[in-house]
Amino acid sequence: MPTSELPRFLREQRLDALEYEAVHWGKRPQTRQREAEKLGISAEEHDVWLSLHSSYYINLLGDEKVLEASKKRLIASATAAHWMRAHTVTFHPGYYSNKHSRMTDLRNCVSRLQGVVAVMRSMNIRANLGPETSGRLSQLGSLEEIIAICESVEQTQPVVDWAHIHARRRGSLRTARDFREIVETVERRLGTRAVRYLHCHFSLVEYSFRGERRHHPLGTLGFGPDFDSLAQVIADLDLKPVVICESPLLYKDAKSMRDTVYRKLGAVFLR
Repeated sequence: MPTSELPRFLREQRLDALEYEAVHWGKRPQTRQREAEKLGISAEEHDVWLSLHSSYYINLLGDEKVLEASKKRLIASATAAHWMRAHTVTFHPGYYSNKHSRMTDLRNCVSRLQGVVAVMRSMNIRANLGPETSGRLSQLGSLEEIIAICESVEQTQPVVDWAHIHARRRGSLRTARDFREIVETVERRLGTRAVRYLHCHFSLVEYSFRGERRHHPLGTLGFGPDFDSLAQVIADLDLKPVVICESPLLYKDAKSMRDTVYRKLGAVFLR
């Protein structure tokens, strides 16, 4: 299926968000401008919320050569997002340097992202950068670090990957209260709008003492977090999040999550 046909397909499935995967940029040719623009036009025609996941080959805490290449890839992703009219550029900030304290790594990441945003603004790129919570303990990307980045860098918004938080905290998301505490933290630090329209990812996850190992389909026994609990929080607080499914059974589980949220909303309405 041509990429530009994806929004129509999603609407036929009663789904309304797409995160374009540009995760291997730097190893493959970049999306051509005309193709990106066609996808953006199609997304607008079918009322599909469009975001873009940037290259996996980004490390803002690497040596100078790695850092400069990472900045170029992130700006290239933002340029493609601009062509597509995508709202958010999701990315992983990088790996702890092991040369400095984690606080110094965070400060360096903030400074370097501020430089990237300055370049984006000079190019009139309006898409937000979306630093994502990481599932591996070797990566910068705890919830606290992602919030701190968004507090310090303009034109950013947090991307909360619930599976990554669950893995990084070794199975912490078990009840609606666990999800609600994170929502309340984001709201307290970044404001009501940031949490009401939160951009997030969801799947079940397997993890080890190092963090995330692999994703699993919904319903797989023995793995969390629990989507039913997240859906309850979405309904109770009347949130309007963008929830990107990262399950191996992409469309099937995306529709299952949609239906779960609708059931919770219906139950709240009937109370």
